[in-house]
Amino acid sequence: MNQLTEETWVADIVREVPKTGDLFRKLRIDFCCGGEIPLREAAASRGLNASELLAQVHEVVESQAQHKQMQPSSLETKELIAYIQDTYHTRLREELSALTPYVTKLTRVHGERYPHLKRVNELYTLLKQNLSDHIQNEEEHIFPMIELFLQESTVEGANALNPHVSKLQDEHQAVVELLKELRLITNGFEPVQEACGTHRLVLKRLEDLEADIFNHILLENCTLIERTRQAQLKI
Repeated sequence: MNQLTEETWVADIVREVPKTGDLFRKLRIDFCCGGEIPLREAAASRGLNASELLAQVHEVVESQAQHKQMQPSSLETKELIAYIQDTYHTRLREELSALTPYVTKLTRVHGERYPHLKRVNELYTLLKQNLSDHIQNEEEHIFPMIELFLQESTVEGANALNPHVSKLQDEHQAVVELLKELRLITNGFEPVQEACGTHRLVLKRLEDLEADIFNHILLENCTLIERTRQAQLKI
């Protein structure tokens, strides 16, 4: 990533760090059609301090970097579940909510010109609903059951847990299938040459969301659920 300064164009900042789009949107800084200006100039146009705005941008960058560096698979089960909830579930809820207006706007403005965007909107809506229900069920029911079972592994506990774990994995696969179709119809999240800033932002954030969800599912399937299987083998 290039060093971001007050002279970096707003559009380039969002291109390199898509999550900064939320910051600029909140501050009503145009990063799309009017984004080809230095951050310093954008700050001045909104009556903001450029150095303070740059510091906020760097906070977003640092937050993303810290998330990528985490290696949670070695955590104890209780801490692992807390990590999944505090990191992946929290980030997922925030991003699904934050990205929704962009996807809606993109479909409304460019849906006629690019008909596949209507399907993108449909898939995103399904993805959002499925994931929202899924993580709520995990937090309220599945994770407590897994934690209890790993504390005291019994045949009865395994029999009670297994159907829920199977359903969990089926839901994971359903999410993967939605992501596969999203990647397919967007040509690998690759924007057309004439795509506007919002179009590019949506595709980049969908790609980042895909990566985050895959890492999330991988951690649950290969670490958390695998621990339950290993515990069952010892009963």
